[in-house]
Amino acid sequence: MPQSLTVRVRRPDGRPIRIWVPVLPVVLVFLPVVVLAVLVGAVACLVYHVSVVRALATGWRLVAALPGTRFDLEQGRTAVLVSIR
Repeated sequence: MPQSLTVRVRRPDGRPIRIWVPVLPVVLVFLPVVVLAVLVGAVACLVYHVSVVRALATGWRLVAALPGTRFDLEQGRTAVLVSIR
């Protein structure tokens, strides 16, 4: 599971902003929403005849593969870098 998320924004004036976000406290805060999303996903799996266990396992594999991922977005003189560790 990812441990931290680093967001770096380079503003048009050239000054960067860095934000470090620990993932675990954010997940704990949003845990009721996550549980609701998993329940809705399980119902959708049942409606579309998809294995719920297999869907949950695939979702967990996606979350486990996130560390080391980087997103770089650039628009004009503004740039955003998101790094997941």
